Amino acid sequence: MTDTRKTALVIGASRTLGLGLAAEYLRRGWDVVGTVRGVRRTGLHDLADASEGRLTIESLEMTDPEQIAALRDRLARRTLDLLFVNAAIARGDHPIGEVPTDTFTEVLVTNALSPMRVVEVLGPLVAPTGTIGVMSSDQGSITLNTDGGQDLYRASKSALNQLMRCYAARHITGTRTLLLMDPGWVRTELGGLEADLSVEESVPGVAETIERHRGRPGLHFVDHQGQVVPW
Repeated sequence: MTDTRKTALVIGASRTLGLGLAAEYLRRGWDVVGTVRGVRRTGLHDLADASEGRLTIESLEMTDPEQIAALRDRLARRTLDLLFVNAAIARGDHPIGEVPTDTFTEVLVTNALSPMRVVEVLGPLVAPTGTIGVMSSDQGSITLNTDGGQDLYRASKSALNQLMRCYAARHITGTRTLLLMDPGWVRTELGGLEADLSVEESVPGVAETIERHRGRPGLHFVDHQGQVVPW
């Protein structure tokens, strides 16, 4: 009998939203490949132990281009139905003029450049009718920025959105669905304890929104409720 299970690759799946997304796709009957940094045991390892072989773990430092290429080589025989990149850092809430150059570089490399390197290198592994998604934020929306604050984080997500737009323009005739996903304000290390949503409340909506956009080529900037986020 032919195995018809779909396969998702979740980049940055060791905790919070990435871990929740890996668990959600397992619940939906998918096979999942999740990446972690380094060799330390994480919640993803516990999830893998209970997955009956449906979850495999790969090591990836996303800011290292050689590691991205090596992961592509290791997965070369697999066809992905979903590639989802979940990774971001924040380094405090300071006016941009007070941000050290090395901190600016670190955040932009982690939040914008590295996810797009993953998309460029691993995107060809995604089936022609599959989906490539990256975790964005409504804080990357220029239109919605009426209060300011979080200058560096906002700039990094806006840069990610623009670079994903460039990618979409270069693949304008492609048949894959491309998503910029806003998960909502979630209680994570980045979101803080006062955020509106738990991971368990956000993730099912993220997965459902991804599913609803399957088969709709082109780039979509949407939130966990399926609503369009303004650029």
